[in-house]
Amino acid sequence: MKITWLGHSGFRIETGTTVLLIDPWVTGNPMFPEDRRAEAVSGVTHILLSHGHGDHSGDAIAISRETGAPILGIYDLMTHWAATEKVEVVGFNKGGTVTAGDARVTMVAATHSSSISGPSGPVYAGAEAGFMIAAEGHTIYFSGDTDVMADMGVWADLHKPDIGILCAGGHFTMDMHRAGYAARKFFDFDLVIPCHYKTFPLLEQSAETLVKALPDTRVQEPEVLVPIEV
Repeated sequence: MKITWLGHSGFRIETGTTVLLIDPWVTGNPMFPEDRRAEAVSGVTHILLSHGHGDHSGDAIAISRETGAPILGIYDLMTHWAATEKVEVVGFNKGGTVTAGDARVTMVAATHSSSISGPSGPVYAGAEAGFMIAAEGHTIYFSGDTDVMADMGVWADLHKPDIGILCAGGHFTMDMHRAGYAARKFFDFDLVIPCHYKTFPLLEQSAETLVKALPDTRVQEPEVLVPIEV
């Protein structure tokens, strides 16, 4: 399995014959080299979307049209896009599990907000979410945008994720301290990958606090377009 950061909260996960793109925002992403877009989307089979905000959904429709990959996400937004954008979708909801090629994806709750841009301002886009992604004997918890929640303890019991991809930039989501608390309190990760940081000056720029909070866990600060192999 290869996990590749696309900057901010975007990831490419390669497992078996399946290539998942999660929250693909590459156009206008200050962390992503746009001349390498083709490399990021090559062979994509499925797109996972945690919520509607543009720094997560920005390129989902365009990549779906370009590649034919379906977008998997919250039922409300997927139904809307199927009707208005004419893209292939799989709409599901929290607690639901769907098959995405060689992976099984369960949607779990997040605590944040979700909207897309409308002619008069933000438009409700269904609930925000995270994902448990099971493949190759691993389970990845992709937190989406969230704060710490006691629900995380339930998911740890149910899914036993060994890899955590955790938002940790602060301001809009939990910060490095709170992400470290969540990982230590609720989970038993072998690997933690922080995201939703560095992108803008108001976000945290280093994972040092997270590393110090998890001395017995491998915390790896990702590099854009450099695969992490697990």
